[in-house]
Amino acid sequence: MALGWFLSMSMFLWIAAVTPGPNNMLLTSSTANFGFTRSLPLMFGIMIGMQLLLLLVAIGVGSLVIAYPSLHLALKIAGSLYLIWLAWKIATSRYEKLDTEKGTAQPVRLYQGLLLQALNPKAWLMGIGSIASYSLAGDMYSASVIAISIAMFMVNLVAGFIWMGFGSAIGRLLQSRKSWAIFNITMGILTAGCVALIWL
Repeated sequence: MALGWFLSMSMFLWIAAVTPGPNNMLLTSSTANFGFTRSLPLMFGIMIGMQLLLLLVAIGVGSLVIAYPSLHLALKIAGSLYLIWLAWKIATSRYEKLDTEKGTAQPVRLYQGLLLQALNPKAWLMGIGSIASYSLAGDMYSASVIAISIAMFMVNLVAGFIWMGFGSAIGRLLQSRKSWAIFNITMGILTAGCVALIWL
Protein backbone atom coordinates (compact mmCIF):
# COMPACT_ATOMS: atom_id res chain seq x y z
CA MET A 1 0.00 0.00 0.00
CA ALA A 2 1.42 3.35 -1.07
CA LEU A 3 1.80 6.35 1.22
CA GLY A 4 -0.19 8.48 -1.24
CA TRP A 5 -3.12 6.04 -1.01
CA PHE A 6 -3.07 6.16 2.79
CA LEU A 7 -2.84 9.97 2.92
CA SER A 8 -5.69 10.38 0.41
CA MET A 9 -7.88 7.92 2.33
CA SER A 10 -7.04 9.59 5.66
CA MET A 11 -7.92 13.01 4.24
CA PHE A 12 -11.29 11.71 3.03
CA LEU A 13 -12.01 10.22 6.46
CA TRP A 14 -10.80 13.34 8.28
CA ILE A 15 -13.12 15.64 6.31
CA ALA A 16 -16.04 13.26 6.93
CA ALA A 17 -15.24 12.99 10.66
CA VAL A 18 -14.57 16.62 11.56
CA THR A 19 -17.41 18.33 9.67
CA PRO A 20 -20.70 18.97 11.52
CA GLY A 21 -23.10 16.06 11.76
CA PRO A 22 -25.20 14.17 14.32
CA ASN A 23 -22.21 12.69 16.15
CA ASN A 24 -20.41 16.02 16.52
CA MET A 25 -23.57 17.90 17.56
CA LEU A 26 -24.24 15.29 20.26
CA LEU A 27 -20.65 15.35 21.51
CA THR A 28 -20.64 19.14 21.76
CA SER A 29 -24.00 19.27 23.51
CA SER A 30 -23.16 16.42 25.90
CA THR A 31 -19.81 17.90 26.91
CA ALA A 32 -21.32 21.35 27.45
CA ASN A 33 -24.08 19.88 29.62
CA PHE A 34 -22.29 17.07 31.47
CA GLY A 35 -18.56 17.73 31.20
CA PHE A 36 -15.75 15.98 29.39
CA THR A 37 -15.44 12.84 31.52
CA ARG A 38 -19.14 12.01 31.60
CA SER A 39 -19.30 12.40 27.80
CA LEU A 40 -16.48 9.93 27.07
CA PRO A 41 -18.84 6.91 26.97
CA LEU A 42 -20.80 8.62 24.19
CA MET A 43 -17.61 9.19 22.20
CA PHE A 44 -16.47 5.59 22.68
CA GLY A 45 -19.93 4.35 21.67
CA ILE A 46 -19.73 6.41 18.49
CA MET A 47 -16.26 5.06 17.72
CA ILE A 48 -17.24 1.43 18.35
CA GLY A 49 -20.38 1.90 16.25
CA MET A 50 -18.34 3.36 13.40
CA GLN A 51 -15.95 0.41 13.48
CA LEU A 52 -18.82 -2.10 13.45
CA LEU A 53 -20.49 -0.23 10.58
CA LEU A 54 -17.22 -0.27 8.61
CA LEU A 55 -16.95 -4.02 9.18
CA LEU A 56 -20.53 -4.54 7.98
CA VAL A 57 -19.84 -2.50 4.85
CA ALA A 58 -16.60 -4.41 4.23
CA ILE A 59 -18.41 -7.77 4.34
CA GLY A 60 -21.11 -6.59 1.96
CA VAL A 61 -24.00 -5.09 3.92
CA GLY A 62 -23.31 -1.69 2.36
CA SER A 63 -24.01 -3.12 -1.09
CA LEU A 64 -27.45 -4.30 0.14
CA VAL A 65 -28.30 -0.76 1.22
CA ILE A 66 -27.33 0.48 -2.25
CA ALA A 67 -29.02 -2.38 -4.13
CA TYR A 68 -32.40 -2.21 -2.36
CA PRO A 69 -33.95 1.28 -2.46
CA SER A 70 -36.67 0.29 0.05
CA LEU A 71 -34.02 -0.66 2.62
CA HIS A 72 -32.23 2.63 1.98
CA LEU A 73 -35.53 4.53 2.41
CA ALA A 74 -36.27 2.69 5.67
CA LEU A 75 -32.79 3.62 6.95
CA LYS A 76 -33.41 7.27 6.05
CA ILE A 77 -36.80 7.33 7.79
CA ALA A 78 -35.51 5.59 10.93
CA GLY A 79 -32.45 7.85 11.03
CA SER A 80 -34.59 10.97 10.62
CA LEU A 81 -36.96 9.95 13.42
CA TYR A 82 -34.10 9.07 15.76
CA LEU A 83 -32.34 12.38 15.10
CA ILE A 84 -35.56 14.32 15.71
CA TRP A 85 -36.02 12.46 19.01
CA LEU A 86 -32.43 13.24 20.04
CA ALA A 87 -32.86 16.87 18.99
CA TRP A 88 -35.98 17.11 21.17
CA LYS A 89 -34.12 15.61 24.14
CA ILE A 90 -31.29 18.12 23.69
CA ALA A 91 -33.55 21.14 23.20
CA THR A 92 -35.69 20.34 26.25
CA SER A 93 -32.84 19.44 28.62
CA ARG A 94 -33.47 21.13 31.92
CA TYR A 95 -30.96 23.51 33.42
CA GLU A 96 -28.55 22.21 36.01
CA LYS A 97 -25.45 23.92 37.25
CA LEU A 98 -22.65 22.01 35.57
CA ASP A 99 -21.25 19.31 37.82
CA THR A 100 -19.03 16.94 35.90
CA GLU A 101 -19.08 14.27 38.59
CA LYS A 102 -22.68 14.25 39.83
CA GLY A 103 -26.16 15.19 38.76
CA THR A 104 -29.48 13.51 38.20
CA ALA A 105 -29.54 14.07 34.44
CA GLN A 106 -27.70 11.49 32.35
CA PRO A 107 -25.68 12.04 29.18
CA VAL A 108 -26.27 9.90 26.10
CA ARG A 109 -24.93 6.45 26.98
CA LEU A 110 -22.31 4.34 25.19
CA TYR A 111 -24.84 1.92 23.69
CA GLN A 112 -26.95 4.84 22.40
CA GLY A 113 -23.91 6.34 20.66
CA LEU A 114 -23.16 2.93 19.18
CA LEU A 115 -26.73 2.35 17.96
CA LEU A 116 -26.91 5.86 16.48
CA GLN A 117 -24.37 4.81 13.85
CA ALA A 118 -26.77 2.25 12.39
CA LEU A 119 -29.22 5.11 11.72
CA ASN A 120 -26.68 7.82 10.91
CA PRO A 121 -26.56 8.35 7.13
CA LYS A 122 -23.34 10.34 7.43
CA ALA A 123 -21.71 7.33 9.11
CA TRP A 124 -22.99 5.05 6.33
CA LEU A 125 -21.64 7.41 3.68
CA MET A 126 -18.29 7.45 5.46
CA GLY A 127 -18.19 3.65 5.64
CA ILE A 128 -19.45 2.98 2.13
CA GLY A 129 -17.35 5.79 0.63
CA SER A 130 -14.13 4.61 2.25
CA ILE A 131 -14.61 0.94 1.31
CA ALA A 132 -15.84 1.70 -2.22
CA SER A 133 -13.09 4.22 -2.94
CA TYR A 134 -10.09 2.98 -0.99
CA SER A 135 -10.27 -0.78 -0.47
CA LEU A 136 -7.84 -2.69 -2.65
CA ALA A 137 -8.75 -5.72 -4.70
CA GLY A 138 -7.55 -9.29 -4.34
CA ASP A 139 -5.05 -10.27 -1.69
CA MET A 140 -4.75 -6.69 -0.47
CA TYR A 141 -8.45 -6.33 0.40
CA SER A 142 -8.21 -7.41 4.06
CA ALA A 143 -5.07 -5.37 4.68
CA SER A 144 -6.63 -2.29 3.10
CA VAL A 145 -9.79 -2.65 5.21
CA ILE A 146 -7.63 -2.90 8.35
CA ALA A 147 -5.74 0.25 7.29
CA ILE A 148 -9.05 2.06 6.67
CA SER A 149 -10.29 0.92 10.10
CA ILE A 150 -7.15 2.23 11.84
CA ALA A 151 -7.36 5.55 9.99
CA MET A 152 -11.08 5.87 10.81
CA PHE A 153 -10.38 5.19 14.49
CA MET A 154 -7.67 7.87 14.58
CA VAL A 155 -9.65 10.59 12.77
CA ASN A 156 -12.79 9.91 14.85
CA LEU A 157 -10.74 10.12 18.05
CA VAL A 158 -9.15 13.47 17.12
CA ALA A 159 -12.38 14.93 15.71
CA GLY A 160 -14.29 13.76 18.79
CA PHE A 161 -11.83 15.45 21.14
CA ILE A 162 -12.03 18.67 19.09
CA TRP A 163 -15.84 18.81 19.31
CA MET A 164 -15.78 17.81 22.98
CA GLY A 165 -13.24 20.57 23.64
CA PHE A 166 -15.61 23.00 21.96
CA GLY A 167 -18.46 21.77 24.16
CA SER A 168 -16.31 21.98 27.28
CA ALA A 169 -15.42 25.61 26.52
CA ILE A 170 -19.09 26.43 25.97
CA GLY A 171 -19.97 24.74 29.26
CA ARG A 172 -17.61 27.07 31.12
CA LEU A 173 -19.03 30.17 29.41
CA LEU A 174 -22.70 29.46 30.04
CA GLN A 175 -23.52 30.43 33.60
CA SER A 176 -27.25 31.28 33.58
CA ARG A 177 -30.47 29.36 33.10
CA LYS A 178 -31.33 31.53 30.07
CA SER A 179 -27.98 31.00 28.32
CA TRP A 180 -28.24 27.22 28.87
CA ALA A 181 -31.75 27.18 27.43
CA ILE A 182 -30.61 29.15 24.36
CA PHE A 183 -27.62 26.82 23.87
CA ASN A 184 -29.66 23.62 24.23
CA ILE A 185 -32.40 24.86 21.89
CA THR A 186 -29.75 25.89 19.35
CA MET A 187 -28.03 22.51 19.55
CA GLY A 188 -31.40 20.78 19.26
CA ILE A 189 -32.18 22.78 16.11
CA LEU A 190 -28.75 22.00 14.64
CA THR A 191 -29.19 18.29 15.39
CA ALA A 192 -32.65 18.34 13.81
CA GLY A 193 -31.11 20.22 10.88
CA CYS A 194 -28.93 17.19 10.22
CA VAL A 195 -32.15 15.46 9.10
CA ALA A 196 -32.19 17.71 6.02
CA LEU A 197 -28.78 16.31 5.03
CA ILE A 198 -30.27 12.81 4.98
CA TRP A 199 -32.70 13.73 2.23
CA LEU A 200 -30.39 15.74 -0.03
